[in-house]
Amino acid sequence: MSTGEQRAITFYIHTFGCQMNQADSGIITTILRNEGYLSAASEEDAGIILLNTCAVRENAVDRIENYLQHLQGMKKRNKGLLVGVTGCIPQYRREEMFTVSPAIDFIAGPDTYRTLPALVEQAQRGARLAALDFNPAEMYEGIDPGRQGSTSAFVPVMRGCDNMCAFCVVPFTRGRERSHAFSSVIGEIRGLALSGCREITLLGQNVNSYLDPEEGRDFADLLAAAGHEAPDTRIRFTTSHPKDINERLVSTIAAHGNICNHIHLPVQSGSNAMLGLMNRGHSIEEYREKIGMIRSIIPGVAISTDIIAGFCRETEEDHTSTLRLLSDVRFDSAFMFFYSTRPGTLAARTLADDVPEALKKRRLQEIIDLQNDISAGIYRAEIGTVVEVLAESESRRSSSQLMGRTGTNRVVVFDREGHEPGDLVRVRITGATSATLTGEADLA
Repeated sequence: MSTGEQRAITFYIHTFGCQMNQADSGIITTILRNEGYLSAASEEDAGIILLNTCAVRENAVDRIENYLQHLQGMKKRNKGLLVGVTGCIPQYRREEMFTVSPAIDFIAGPDTYRTLPALVEQAQRGARLAALDFNPAEMYEGIDPGRQGSTSAFVPVMRGCDNMCAFCVVPFTRGRERSHAFSSVIGEIRGLALSGCREITLLGQNVNSYLDPEEGRDFADLLAAAGHEAPDTRIRFTTSHPKDINERLVSTIAAHGNICNHIHLPVQSGSNAMLGLMNRGHSIEEYREKIGMIRSIIPGVAISTDIIAGFCRETEEDHTSTLRLLSDVRFDSAFMFFYSTRPGTLAARTLADDVPEALKKRRLQEIIDLQNDISAGIYRAEIGTVVEVLAESESRRSSSQLMGRTGTNRVVVFDREGHEPGDLVRVRITGATSATLTGEADLA
């Protein structure tokens, strides 16, 4: 086989956005490999480059458009190079996607990845095709996702979302909510555990609304079974919705030592007025009650959240309510953004984006500064303690150090001292920033 022929059947995937996209890239990898395509070590070695995309944030869309300019330059140097865009952005911007960049040869939405080999073949003949149908029956059952490394794995347990939060595009890009069969999920978890996987994260846009289509078992049942089937493997999950988390689920977490005591529970705002406009389905009082319930059942639990600054009609009083919530709850960490209109959403159709951008940025910075102070205090309190860390990789700064996470999802960088990625290591914490703990392996 010539070098040109070899390159033509190789592919490289750039994954943007959430953990669900990372899991979907594994599905795409398996689908292409099953048709004889080979994974390339880098985009320079690939004949097909796929951008698996996220449309949740405006800057995510901008990043894709900027990257397509880079790929257009590559295509001028490599005439046979094909570029495909998959995931949420082509589903979201279906009417205009091919006009975004001449670099794009084909596009596919989250429910149409099985068509990718056919799209590639047609693109090789010069066609520019799209596969963007919603298919509520498509769960990608029977496809064992291609994964990088064996330390950790993502396992989707459901797809889509029914919540219709006013700011969110997910229901329009991933369709209605549907769950994988209980037996299928547990079988995948069992296989990963037997292969030596040390950590499994169960994924869903609203994971705690999981409902087994065969026997009606809920997420608490699934989580308990996962903890039982993989007793030597850490089990995580994301993302939860406040209106659906309940005492039975939280008690399940507390009852299993291998289910990590970290819950990501997005709140978005501390103001009831904002929560109503956002169509979140709960009040701030109900959210605070859920936080109290979680902490009473799981001592030492870490809770993280999402915050949007400057949503439509947000007043200074609403913003102050969010700062007050952060001060009272003291989240471990938060993903913090200022609001940007996503066309097609409920907010875009019914609410004016009337908070000036400069004001959004000022409020966001106040949120970031406060949360950084809170996180730094929580992390400093860990100095002198000994924590169990799952080593994930070498530190970016030095091969003599490893990076991993605690059960509470706190990042720890520590001296290697003979350990390898995949090891569970007791680490004595010696230092902290607002985002990272540092330490040394505890030899006691």
